[in-house]
Amino acid sequence: MYDVVLLTLGSERDAPGGCGSGGACCGGATEAQNDPTDPTGQTEPTGQTDPTSQADPTSQADPTGQTTRADGDAERCATERPRVPVLACADALVARGARVETVTARSDAEIDAVLARLDGPARPDGLTWPDLDGKTRLVVATASDGQLRAVLRRLVRRYAPAPSRRPADLPGNRTLPDLPPVAVLPLDPARGGTHRDLAAQLGLPRDPAAVAAAVLDGTARRLDLLRNDGGSVTLDGALLGAADDAGRPLHWRARVEVDDAILTNGDEPLLACAVGNAGGYATLDDVTLLTAPDPTDGQIEVAVAVPVVVRSALGRKRVRLEVRRARGRAVSVLPREGKVPYLDDGVEGELTRKRSWWIEPGAWAVWSI
Repeated sequence: MYDVVLLTLGSERDAPGGCGSGGACCGGATEAQNDPTDPTGQTEPTGQTDPTSQADPTSQADPTGQTTRADGDAERCATERPRVPVLACADALVARGARVETVTARSDAEIDAVLARLDGPARPDGLTWPDLDGKTRLVVATASDGQLRAVLRRLVRRYAPAPSRRPADLPGNRTLPDLPPVAVLPLDPARGGTHRDLAAQLGLPRDPAAVAAAVLDGTARRLDLLRNDGGSVTLDGALLGAADDAGRPLHWRARVEVDDAILTNGDEPLLACAVGNAGGYATLDDVTLLTAPDPTDGQIEVAVAVPVVVRSALGRKRVRLEVRRARGRAVSVLPREGKVPYLDDGVEGELTRKRSWWIEPGAWAVWSI
């Protein structure tokens, strides 16, 4: 028999990005405040449980099993009761004999309290490590890819060891162990259509009963993860660039380097740059940026769109859009001027200094039928 935790993030219902999107969870600290990279560029050690991993003493459980807060934060959050898909999934799990608890987390600390249930036995080196053979399974109910990312970000923060404590049993191409599988329960049916979320791209079940079946009878499908030096993670991809009020793309400059290949040195204007683990940002309007992003191939696909002026045989000038692509294990983007807006797993941000992403092959996993 499995113990299953149905985790919902208590941000405003269906808000883009949701928990960990800059406003963190409702009642929680912002992502910037929890960013382990300080302004000097130094990254604090991760891996051993940090103080925020303890259960919030102001939290309590109501009779439905949903977490509420005694300090009034519940009044500022839209999710008072579990959503219908969550209840349907819980019913399907209970009917199969699972012990089910529904939890709404409104801060990183409350997410960490749930993730602590996935810890493995104590290790001689003192590191906190996941129990991949445990009987506790996690279902993350998500209204957006940003919410799923928020949970994976906390998993990474919990289990990734500091470089000085790197154990000998960690694979050479990884900075963290295999993370425990999670099941994904999409709360937005529309994201399975034209504007596909990550669950749709991966072909994961969307029906609550099918999600329950995947949790209890499915297999763990391992996927690549992108970490970055801003202290966060990327599951799908990132799109850098901006447009004016009329929707026209604005030019910007940056040095973009994939492993040893330089896609642009920062001297020419760019319209967009796509960093892909999966295919969420494969196209921009009618332009194909990424040709074959694959979250299981151990590589990042990167593309830049560069407007190039060419002359016809009659000497007339016209602008042609040139797309340059490269694949590798890591990418860095160094803005040359001002701020560069971006979307990362649907979460908005601004890049003001160099940002690097690198691949962690097979680091995370989803329950799949």
